[in-house]
Amino acid sequence: MPQTLAEKLLAGRCNQDRVHVGQIVQCPVSIVLANDITAPLAIKSFEAMGASKVFDREKVVLVCDHFTPNKDIDSAQQVKTVRDFAKRMGIVHFYDGGESGVEHALLPELGLVGPGDVVVGADSHTCTYGGLGAFATGMGSTDVAGAMALGETWFKMPPSIRVEFFGAMPDHLEAKDLILLVIGKIGVAGASYKALEFGGPVIEAMDVEGRMTMANMVIEAGGEAGLFAADEKTLAYARAAGRTGDQEIAPDPSAVYEQKLRFDVSGLSPQVACPHLPENVRPVEEVRDVAVDQVVIGSCTNGRISDLRRAAAVLKGRKAAKGLRLIILPATPMIYKQALREGLLEIFMDAGAVIGPPTCGPCLGGHMGILASGEKVLATTNRNFKGRMGSLDSEVYLAGVGVAAATAVAGQIRHPGQI
Repeated sequence: MPQTLAEKLLAGRCNQDRVHVGQIVQCPVSIVLANDITAPLAIKSFEAMGASKVFDREKVVLVCDHFTPNKDIDSAQQVKTVRDFAKRMGIVHFYDGGESGVEHALLPELGLVGPGDVVVGADSHTCTYGGLGAFATGMGSTDVAGAMALGETWFKMPPSIRVEFFGAMPDHLEAKDLILLVIGKIGVAGASYKALEFGGPVIEAMDVEGRMTMANMVIEAGGEAGLFAADEKTLAYARAAGRTGDQEIAPDPSAVYEQKLRFDVSGLSPQVACPHLPENVRPVEEVRDVAVDQVVIGSCTNGRISDLRRAAAVLKGRKAAKGLRLIILPATPMIYKQALREGLLEIFMDAGAVIGPPTCGPCLGGHMGILASGEKVLATTNRNFKGRMGSLDSEVYLAGVGVAAATAVAGQIRHPGQI
């Protein structure tokens, strides 16, 4: 019987011929992930259940990225809890200090996740790895503690929504615009406990980093997973990260979906999610001239080297508007070094940007860019809930890198082709 990507991935990992929607499956996991906010809770649950060791010290990954470098005593204690646990358990993949980066950019870069994997993480944006052909989803810290101890977890097989894009991608349109378009169409609960499976000619032409950007934000539509076929581009990316033995994975042509959506991107404008929900999406022209106090380029959504190159192409030879704070955060040390080698950091500094370390930082209202009352930010991050990046009286607009860079120059929200 024909299968969707979600069905193929879970059936394959569970060593079953097939699984069906609504079925409860007990599934071995490839990787279990937690960070400096969620790992301490998982560690507490791990110890409360009487577990004495993790199921595989090479398959539990702990990344300190949210409040690091530590912003205060509480965050320092959080990281110390994770550091001590990692040492006690002999965790091979523990990342802290100069080795650390934004987890959902770091793991793919290190080859720790890839096609065919089943990944669970105590972070909602674990779904990023669907861009690599993995079934990846966020879970609560207690469930992650169980997976750390047992090496398996259970899933209720989700139905899938097939989303296809066709047409010619206009200049300045990005992967971020496509996922914002989808969220604006179906809403923040439109894919609750469902898998969003992406395809069509536009997706086939898209690079792997763009696919990860889209997969990253399926949780903003309530999705359990965002899935892309693993093709030769995926395998090349995985090989470059040191992986071997991966295979192409694609849905069957006649697979059954709960719903199918099709979008023609020809002539589409860059999209902006306005306060205070990711579904409040409008074309950039409709919010032109909204003045902002800050622009943030980075995060697990848009902090990769392709994003920094796109930002530099807009910012080169230009200055950030007077009075506007431009913050740029390369997502990993490797991305930071690549941006340095290519001269991108100099372009950013000449534009008046503050270049921060690889950290989640302001995305979650952590540090390095908190908003005061009445301030507005245009960010390449993934959430714009009330108070997400600081004061409850601040406003967060979400957009792609091109719009962010153009907005930094203009001081007001702008199309990157109109500055």
